[in-house]
Order: sequence, then C-alpha cells, then structure tokens
Amino acid sequence: MTDPRAARGAADRPGRGGELSRRDLFRLGLTAGGASLAAACGWDGGPHLGPTLHAVSLANDWVGEKLLVSSSRLAPVYPVSRRTPAGLFPAYSISHPLPVVADPAAWAFEVKGLVERPQRLTLAMLQALPRVTYTVKHHCVEGWTAIATWTGVPVASVIALARPTAAARYLRFDSFDHGYFNGWDLKSAMHPQTILAYAWNDRPITPAHGAPLRLYSPIKLGYKLTKFLTAMTFTAERPLGYWEGQGYPWLGGV
Repeated sequence: MTDPRAARGAADRPGRGGELSRRDLFRLGLTAGGASLAAACGWDGGPHLGPTLHAVSLANDWVGEKLLVSSSRLAPVYPVSRRTPAGLFPAYSISHPLPVVADPAAWAFEVKGLVERPQRLTLAMLQALPRVTYTVKHHCVEGWTAIATWTGVPVASVIALARPTAAARYLRFDSFDHGYFNGWDLKSAMHPQTILAYAWNDRPITPAHGAPLRLYSPIKLGYKLTKFLTAMTFTAERPLGYWEGQGYPWLGGV
C-alpha cells in the first residue's frame, strides 16, 4: 500500500510518470490503441500526431458512453472488514492546504442549468433524501486502489427533483477547490452507484475526502469524482474538466 505521505500529491491525479498495468489500460478505455495512454502519461504525440490522438480519444469516450456504461453493470462490494486503514487512504486536492468551507451553515449544493426545477439543497436536505451505503474499491489512475465505505444520496434522486429538459445530455460538477470541475454524461450520473457522498467509513466526510459533499461512483477513476462540491449544472454540450482539459480521458471509467 502506498505511503500516504508519498501519495499526497498523486492521489486521484492522472499520472505523468507512473507505470500502468494492463488493467489500468482497460480502465482508461484503450479500445483504439495508445491514444488514451499517451494522454494519461502527459504526451500528446506532438503537432502531427496530437490531433489524431485527440480524435481517437473522443472515439473511445463515445464507445464507452454508448456501449459500456450500463445500470446493470455494478462494481463489486466488499465486507467492512476489507476496508483500507484510514491513514493509508490518500487525500488529494488542488488547493494547499486542503480547502474548507468558511461557513458550513451557509453552504448549499446548487442544481441548475437545463432543468425545470432548479434546486438549492442544504446538507440536511440531502441527508433527508433516500440514501445508499456501499463498501467499494477506489481506483486511482496512478495505479493504487483502496477500499472504503461511502454513504450518500443517489445522483438519480437529485436529477428526479430537478427534472432536466430534453436538451440536457451532460452534467458539470463544480467545486470550491481552486476551480476543479468535471464533466459527466447523463447515463453515468444516473448509474445506481453514482452518489453525492456526505459520509465516509460511517462518519461525516472530512476535508481530506471532500467535505461537505463529494461525487462518488466506483465505476469511475478517482479524478472524475469531484470533491468539495458546490453545484451540478445540466448542459447540452459536453463540459471538459480540470484534467480532461489537459488531455486526459473524459469518460474515466473503471
């Protein structure tokens, strides 16, 4: 298991020099060769190959979104006894030190964009909605894994409250972590294991893991799981993301 002190700057961050196993290659969606691997290792192929790699990466994402994401495909769950010791589950943020909500009583999660009923949900309101608890394996693109228990409200439940319009195809998740954000396809967001998590290992989530609210799904790599959430916006066009805008795989599926 990775020493958390050594992993502090690497957790949930796409690798630039780490080795990737064969399983990692499949996680990155390498259905068309080396495009996604090149992006994940920080190399874009140069001025001639770069555009081709980008186009192939988009094709990989389309295949993953249309053919591989399924509500019946569930990540395995584990007994609580298999949890990784808390101190060995790495923490990561763009901001240093870890970002913290200045006024917890004033924090709320906004649901907006192409919806009929925009929402402003406090933590208490989210906790009052139907909840999901599971113990699953977390996958970082750098190659490490860890097991933990997460509790939260299914994103599908919040989507039902907001009633997206017919034009809504994607979601953008924003945070107060130095502009970190992610784009998701609606199908992945509706997956039964995709939640807005407010508890980790049976306790309220801490800043180390994205308090007061973070996106979580065991079908995605760690960099897709936005922490320190502030808003979820429905869009017609596909949003990029903090790392995706730098060339990393957009779908980020496990």
